[in-house]
Amino acid sequence: MSSEALPPDAPPPDALPSNDVREEERAVDRAVRALARRDHSAASLRTKLDRAGLSESAQSAALDVLERAGYVDDARFACDRAAALADRGYGDAWIRADLERQGIDRETADSALGALEAEPERALGEAAKAGGGLRALRSLGRRGFSEDALEAVAAASVADDAPEGVGYESSI
Repeated sequence: MSSEALPPDAPPPDALPSNDVREEERAVDRAVRALARRDHSAASLRTKLDRAGLSESAQSAALDVLERAGYVDDARFACDRAAALADRGYGDAWIRADLERQGIDRETADSALGALEAEPERALGEAAKAGGGLRALRSLGRRGFSEDALEAVAAASVADDAPEGVGYESSI
C-alpha cells in the first residue's frame, strides 16, 4: 500500500495501535464494566475475560493495570465478601468454600475469616434470630457453621431452658 492511497490527514500506519493493544484495551474495558456492577476477585475477572475470548496476554495486561490502579485487590475482596456472607448468616465453612469458588487462595481466605467475629458468637446471634431450638441448629448446620459453634448454641440453649433449683448446684 503506497502512502498516496491514504487520506492526507490520516495518521501514518505505524502510529495506529496494534491488534494486541486494542485487545488489551477491550479487556480492560470489559473488566471495568464487570467491576462497575460488583467487586470481583482477579480469578473471577480472568474467567469472565476468558469467556469473552480474549487472549491470555490481554487478560494478564488488563488485570495488571487494574491491580496497580487498586480496582482489583483479592485481600479486600475476600474481607468484604466474608463480612457480607457472615452478615447474611453463613458460617466459616460456607464462607471459605465461597471464597475458594471465587478464586481466593486459602491463606487470604483464612485472613478474611480471622477478621470476622468469632463463629460461635455469630452462631448464637443467628440462633436467637431463628428462635432457638432444634430448628435453629439444623439451619446453622446447613449454613456452614462448625460443630463447635453448634455445640456452643446447644449448650447455651440447654442452659437457658434449665429450670432453677434443679441439678447439682441446688444440692450444695
